[in-house]
Amino acid sequence: MDLFTFHSVNELSLGMSKLSMFPLFDTAHYIVSVMALKEQPGAVEVARRSPVACWFSSMLYCFGGAILSGMLLAEAPVAPLSNNTNMLLATLAWYLVFYCPHDLFYRCAAILPVRLVLSAMKEVTRTWKVLGGVVQAQKKYQNGLLVMVATGWAKGAGGGLISNFEQLVRGVWKPETNELLKMSYPTKVTLIGAVLFALQQNRYLPLEQHQLMSLYTGFLVITKVRMLLTGASYPFVFLETALYRVLFAAQLTDTTSTDKSKEPNGLPSGTRAADGKTVKAAPESCSRSTLSDTRENVSSVPEMRAEGTRKSPTGERDLTGAGSKKTD
Repeated sequence: MDLFTFHSVNELSLGMSKLSMFPLFDTAHYIVSVMALKEQPGAVEVARRSPVACWFSSMLYCFGGAILSGMLLAEAPVAPLSNNTNMLLATLAWYLVFYCPHDLFYRCAAILPVRLVLSAMKEVTRTWKVLGGVVQAQKKYQNGLLVMVATGWAKGAGGGLISNFEQLVRGVWKPETNELLKMSYPTKVTLIGAVLFALQQNRYLPLEQHQLMSLYTGFLVITKVRMLLTGASYPFVFLETALYRVLFAAQLTDTTSTDKSKEPNGLPSGTRAADGKTVKAAPESCSRSTLSDTRENVSSVPEMRAEGTRKSPTGERDLTGAGSKKTD
């Protein structure tokens, strides 16, 4: 690209690609992830009732991407938890966010300038996670473009993709909140990044790895800061809506209108199949009047029986019909 023809810009992007995520950026990722868990409905009550369940949910938020990507590549899902230093940092973030006296740590981290810095640092780690997942999958599947995209997506947004399992740990079951049914911003932007990095690793994009990393990271940071400051949606929402209407909504509308003109038996509305013949269905008013007449006839049967049958004082039945009387 023309932007990277300048020597200083190219050197800056190359230096940024060698930036280490440990410990500052990883710590920011843990803090923001645990804060997001605390802001979930009912999470504070779970923390008071069961600290173990709260800790386990926090670890899923912090290491969910690494766990899910490892499962996709048939690796041990507990491998990300083997790093004792990262586990201690994540546990410390969990304890301070949930159990700090007077909730001081969470209140300080929730201040807008502090939260902007922490969120921007977390978005930087997202780039490294997505790229790490793509490269990890490429080592096992050289030509598996779809596997590379899936692994990078899982590693960058695994916490959201396994949100239903995390909710089960807290005793919540909401299948309608499945991330695939209604994707959030992190899940969408991570999928875009996984596709871009997979294409770049297979030489389908005319960019170097460090150049794409700098562009993608800059986009993530600027978009996240803009969303926190203005509350706006991510910038591709209009493009997404337009593509959906062109590619999917028109076909769904035509199918729905066709189904409404037919009944479940495949016949046009207003007809029914009876003894192999097609007859018109009775109007609703006629069926209602017939049903009311039937109810009246049924209710009058006990009254007719009561009038035609009477008991004698001795307990025997006397018939009131003609010829039933006895003669002296």
